[in-house]
Amino acid sequence: MKQIIVYDAAGKEQEKINLDLAISKKDESPRTFSYVVKSLLLNWRQGTVSSKSRGEVSFSNKKPWKQKGTGRARAGSLRSPIWRKGGTVFGPQPRTRTTSVNKKQTKLVFNNILSTFLNENKLFCLDYNISKESRPSTKNVFNSLKNLELNNKKAVLFLSFEDDFNFVSFRNIPNLNVISYSQPNVYDITNCDCWIVLKKDLDLFKNMVLSWN
Repeated sequence: MKQIIVYDAAGKEQEKINLDLAISKKDESPRTFSYVVKSLLLNWRQGTVSSKSRGEVSFSNKKPWKQKGTGRARAGSLRSPIWRKGGTVFGPQPRTRTTSVNKKQTKLVFNNILSTFLNENKLFCLDYNISKESRPSTKNVFNSLKNLELNNKKAVLFLSFEDDFNFVSFRNIPNLNVISYSQPNVYDITNCDCWIVLKKDLDLFKNMVLSWN
């Protein structure tokens, strides 16, 4: 049974909480992990880059000069790719790139990531909650992370989608990436040094990771 330490805003240890997670570690598959990450990056590409061919450039298609008698090389159009501001040969065109990943592969990768972060003690639980009567404060949040020596580490903070007060406080910290419990992705939760969970959201965290089993 894995235990996590709960820290207060001053960075002091408050208590240890047992994570009652009935999750069995699955066999690691670097090949599946690589495929899932590459699929995410590929699907995130907008595919809107484009260049104009010689048929799309807004120049006249009139022959610049006559074929013979000028002493210059033959030229048929200002749109020629060998001319300045001419069209592009085999340039990029808008297209859609999509790949699919089945649920079994996704759960396997999430399970492996969770096991790694728990075994390496990269999960931090912070007892920090802003009441609706007070104002959000990025300064106070940054000081709390500084007390935990996380101000210079790349971290992921899991928050509820409806938690606007805490989101406003945490969102402006450069090394912190805020992710909703309902929308985790393999790339973001691995592209960091540690995870941060608020004590009030432990049940949400448990429900999220139980779906990875």
